[in-house]
Amino acid sequence: MAGQYLYFVYPAWFIYGGIGMAVTAIAVINAITLSNRSYTFTRVCHFLWPFIIVICGVRAVFMIWELHRGQDKILWECENGGQLWGQSVEAGYANSTRFPSAICAPGWQSLFTAFIVSLLVDLAFQMYMFFLNWRFMKRLQRYTNMKGPYGGGNYYTA
Repeated sequence: MAGQYLYFVYPAWFIYGGIGMAVTAIAVINAITLSNRSYTFTRVCHFLWPFIIVICGVRAVFMIWELHRGQDKILWECENGGQLWGQSVEAGYANSTRFPSAICAPGWQSLFTAFIVSLLVDLAFQMYMFFLNWRFMKRLQRYTNMKGPYGGGNYYTA
């Protein structure tokens, strides 16, 4: 589904999608960092996550606000067989795709609620990833001399 069906100002869907891709990139870097026990990249991710979380929080507010502001246009698109809103067509945003009818079926309030819940879950996952990164960084700082059972060391020195 293209963004012009939900957001009616040109760069909005590219900005929101770009922020989502940046979050994905940081999460992939963080996952690789955690699997390789890289202290340097753990610090980099620890520095970046608070900025990403704040930017995504602001993005969520703007997305909800824009979605609420365009409620009448979205309802019009649903009632007219998935056509793109007239002013969006005049602005040149039209293409061959149509608004999916499955999104219109549950109704506006269900769509709006699901959208808000999904944005909140997204923020919760980002905060959890920040917590995991912080916890792993502290583990690397405090237990640098421990080799673990696979590095020739032994946790149990009885």
